[in-house]
Amino acid sequence: MAGYQRKTVLSPADILAKAQELLPEWIGLTRTKSSSHSATFTGEEGTVTLAAHRHGPYTEVLASSDRLRTSRLDYEIQKFLAELPYEHGDAGGRGSGDPS
Repeated sequence: MAGYQRKTVLSPADILAKAQELLPEWIGLTRTKSSSHSATFTGEEGTVTLAAHRHGPYTEVLASSDRLRTSRLDYEIQKFLAELPYEHGDAGGRGSGDPS
């Protein structure tokens, strides 16, 4: 029901590896499907599908969930996407203006 998009310098493989590392810990999701450019994670909070496609120096990441934008799943997916660095040298994560 909800969809999100992010550009990053990471490769599709790096994005999916980061998702495999963080999403089970943050939301309790288990990867149920995967390919070289996408993965589906499912758990009690719902289902999210990530698709990552390289376009020149950037990878476009699309995340879609089966929940409303106000769900915990969608909040955590937005947080995950913010962890992806936009440019080389970026740390990813919260910006300097965001509260701790």
